[in-house]
Amino acid sequence: MPRFPDAGFDRLAAFYDPLARLVFGRALVRAQQTALLGLPAGAPRVLIIGGGTGWVLGEIWRERPQAHVCYLEASPRMLARARAWQQRHAPNYMAQVEFRLGTEAALLPADSYDAILTFFFLDLFGPARLQTVVDRLAAVRRPGAPWLLADFREAAGWWQRTLLAVMYRFFRLTTGINSQRLPPIHQELARLGLTQQRQVLFFHEMMEAAVWQ
Repeated sequence: MPRFPDAGFDRLAAFYDPLARLVFGRALVRAQQTALLGLPAGAPRVLIIGGGTGWVLGEIWRERPQAHVCYLEASPRMLARARAWQQRHAPNYMAQVEFRLGTEAALLPADSYDAILTFFFLDLFGPARLQTVVDRLAAVRRPGAPWLLADFREAAGWWQRTLLAVMYRFFRLTTGINSQRLPPIHQELARLGLTQQRQVLFFHEMMEAAVWQ
C-alpha cells in the first residue's frame, strides 16, 4: 500500500479519538456536528479530506441520507478504520461513499463537489502548503458550494495558547507535521473569494465551526 508524506497519522489511528476526547471532551465532535448543519439540501456530492477514523460519516448520513461522499485520507490506517466504521455501523450506505487513499493531489480533473469539508485538517499545514491545499480543493468546488470548516483558532487566553503550542509539539513528534503554529486559514479562504456566513465557537473559544461560501 502506498505511503504519502501526510500519512504520519498512521501512528495515532488506533487511539486518536480517545486521545481527543481526553483532552477536549466532546468539543471536537460538537464542532463538526455544528459545521455539518451547513450541508446543502437534497443529495449533495461531498468531499471530506483528512476525515480520520470515520465516525463523521454517521453524522453525514443523519443529516443528508442521500449524499454521496468522497472520503479522501492520506493515512492508510485511518482510511482502513473509516471503511471498517462504515461497514460496521452503516453498511446500507456503503455504495454512497468512495474511500480514496491520497492527498489533495489525488483529486481528479473530473471531480466536482457540492460541499467541501475540512475538519481539523487545515491547521496541519504551514502557509505555503496550506495555499496549495486550498487551491486544489477550490478547483473541485462547484460554484456556490459551501466550505464547511471545523478547526482550532487563535484564542486570547494564555492557557489556550499554551495548549496549542503543546499540541503542535506533540503532533510534530508523533506524525511529522512541519507546522509550529496555526496557519492563516481564514485569510486563505478569503483569498479564494469566500466569506464567512456563520461561526460558532467551542472549548473556551479555542475552536470553531463555520460555513464559508
